[in-house]
Amino acid sequence: MASLCRNVAVLLFFVSPLMHSHLFAHASTSSPPITRKRITFLTGLGSETDDIDYDDYSSPPEMVPSVKIPRLYSDFVCQYDPCLENQEPCDHLKAKTGCLCPGRSGGDKPPHAPRIQALLPITEGENTGKIEVQWCAPQSVVSSYKVIVEGSDNAMEFGDAFRRGFVGSLEVGTKVCVEAVNNAGHSSPSDFSCKRFERPESSDHKLMAGVIGGGVAFILLLVIVAVVLCRRQMCQKARRESVIGLGNPSYKAERAS
Repeated sequence: MASLCRNVAVLLFFVSPLMHSHLFAHASTSSPPITRKRITFLTGLGSETDDIDYDDYSSPPEMVPSVKIPRLYSDFVCQYDPCLENQEPCDHLKAKTGCLCPGRSGGDKPPHAPRIQALLPITEGENTGKIEVQWCAPQSVVSSYKVIVEGSDNAMEFGDAFRRGFVGSLEVGTKVCVEAVNNAGHSSPSDFSCKRFERPESSDHKLMAGVIGGGVAFILLLVIVAVVLCRRQMCQKARRESVIGLGNPSYKAERAS
């Protein structure tokens, strides 16, 4: 019996290391492999990079805050009205304040057509009887302006800072155009650079129309009042006659018969 126990102990002594190695190998093959994250950093503007491995439980790298790039342009538009004359050029305002000028064509191209605003007859002062032509500058380099009247061979020329000019008396329906000029040429006529003269209504005509309208309205009011008063008197008269007739015995007898 003692020899049998001794043989079993020797057998277990040799078998146990083999079982232990087999179980360890099986556990190692059944467990998933451990992977590591790879994070790539750019070290410069070139194509070379630095690779750094981090374990799953490691903390992420610190992020460098982005640098704000300063703005190179201003946010506001220059206070420049193309319809006002004798203004400081927009280029000068831009150089002083850094404001933005609207885009315009250069001096090497013919200018765009200006926009005509109004044809106003002058009734007072030294230019009485003339017509004032008002226009707005185009988005182009302009050296001068020309005002061309239909049926006239002579065009009146004005400087680039002007936005109005005076021409002689015009007949109703006469066409007036404003033309912009620079070293490359002149603008072409368009629907907004030309306008036909229409004589506006004078203040005397407006006053006369108001007086006539007020008189007609007053007459109509009098007629309405007169009609109302007449009907009221007729109703009162009929009521009085009815009261008198009821008090007369003969009227009662006639009604009874």
